[in-house]
Amino acid sequence: MLQAKSLTKEFNGRKALNGLNLSVGKGEIYCLLGQNGAGKTTTINIFLGFMDATTGEALINGEEVKSSRDKTNKRIAYIPEVVQLYGNLSGIENLDFFSRLAGFKYTVQELKQFLVKGGLQEAAQSMRLSTYSKGMRQKVGIAIALSKNADIIFMDEPTSGLDPKATAEFTILCKEFVAEGRSILMATHDIFNAVNVGTRIGIMREGSLVHELATRDINASQLQQLYLETI
Repeated sequence: MLQAKSLTKEFNGRKALNGLNLSVGKGEIYCLLGQNGAGKTTTINIFLGFMDATTGEALINGEEVKSSRDKTNKRIAYIPEVVQLYGNLSGIENLDFFSRLAGFKYTVQELKQFLVKGGLQEAAQSMRLSTYSKGMRQKVGIAIALSKNADIIFMDEPTSGLDPKATAEFTILCKEFVAEGRSILMATHDIFNAVNVGTRIGIMREGSLVHELATRDINASQLQQLYLETI
């Protein structure tokens, strides 16, 4: 569903991505690990169409993002580290607003169902976002992704700042996504969550994919050692 082919991105003569090749299939959770500046967020931003690659191709379901942005954007959703929502609106009002922006119009009951599936308790759905914890805001972001009926979900440090309970709930939701045939590309620093939630892991350094492995072949301790040796 996702392919990066010899993807390169330069900023002022410095290569943020250096010939990156990777693929994510249907029903996979691919976790990208690496230090800040390794190229994880740049990779996601190119797939999202937020920036263009210098050379190479980013493909979503066989369509090149740069030349088919309107088409590819309909298939994807994005959950950033900090979900940008309107604090003066409630959870359900935010969901209604952003789903309408994406071209969808849902009933109140349908909106509530998306929020429940995203893990937000019904009692909180009518509360203002300004009263929400980070975990609750993330759940609204997940509901927005669900409302877009996206095949592919991009996540950038989605568990940063979440407590263990919220992280465990998030992991369950991710596994439900892929059971439905969706795909996830996740940039993260959380080695233990990557092993727990991912199907494959890639370790990046200086814009290149240095290691790629299946989570069934490694445990968290082994991955941590490999990561430390790599960076």
